[in-house]
Amino acid sequence: MKALTVCQPYAELIARGEKPIENRTWYTPYRGLLAIHAGKSHAWLDHDDLTKYPDMAFGAIVATATLVDCVRLARLPARLVGHEHANGPWCWILDDVRRIDPVAARGAQGIWEWVAENQEPVAAPSE
Repeated sequence: MKALTVCQPYAELIARGEKPIENRTWYTPYRGLLAIHAGKSHAWLDHDDLTKYPDMAFGAIVATATLVDCVRLARLPARLVGHEHANGPWCWILDDVRRIDPVAARGAQGIWEWVAENQEPVAAPSE
């Protein structure tokens, strides 16, 4: 399964369904199921994030979502224009977010392949 590492608290906000947009500096043509991996870094945390989200996981897959589009900030669908988490320059639009019990996993940069222990490895499609 394709996966994306997202810093906390943003992975938690995605898992809660509060952040339907993941902002990146790069475009992806990929559309489909995506595992949301919470990175290990605490660099993006505010001083009260650990209090607000005491069960926030680090270094784990915390949700799955469907990546439905990747658009420039100026081309967001009307329902997302002005959303507090829409910053761009590329807005990855997530739908059908499902929180899962955290599964420890090592993250990576970019979109990467995650193989859960009970999942058969899947060959990446040739591009």
